[in-house]
Amino acid sequence: MKSRCGWVKLTNPLYIAYHDQEWGQPLHDEQKLFELLCMETYQAGLSWETVLNKRQAFREAFHQYDLQRVATMTDSELESLMDNPAIIRNRAKIFATRANAQAFLAVQEQFGSFDSYLWSFVDFNVRNNQVKNYQEVPAKTDLSNLISKSLKKQGFKFVGPVCVYSFIQAAGLVNDHEISCVCNPARKTFM
Repeated sequence: MKSRCGWVKLTNPLYIAYHDQEWGQPLHDEQKLFELLCMETYQAGLSWETVLNKRQAFREAFHQYDLQRVATMTDSELESLMDNPAIIRNRAKIFATRANAQAFLAVQEQFGSFDSYLWSFVDFNVRNNQVKNYQEVPAKTDLSNLISKSLKKQGFKFVGPVCVYSFIQAAGLVNDHEISCVCNPARKTFM
């Protein structure tokens, strides 16, 4: 059996696939970064498993996270999503998705890409943390506080430092895979 990070729910194939194929892998695709940021905002106050289980429904509700389409969704379109039991029906989070698409587009305009803006916070290099046990990992860091403040200035919603730390872990800016995890890209370095 593969050795994975201790937080992975081995009873859920979506969870395993997310951990093994996505989480902590350096991400540079604009649309995927937007989707991941949205997913992290949906998680606020909920379990990651809940968000993963509703991921496909969110993709359908938000036009596969096409930035232009999401940024121009009407209030009526967003309100209609409150009747969709397949997604998390939190009005503030639903409306934040549109606001975040608009902010994302503004960042692209200002910095050339969201990817460049985001990765500049780590000088375009993954920060490898030597995590022995996932319970050692902080909920937020100075880095996530810094990025959170910047995102809020740019107009993003639901991007507190805890949400942002989860986002930068997932997007691979920081490597918080446990040292023993088969998916840790720096595993050979630490062993």
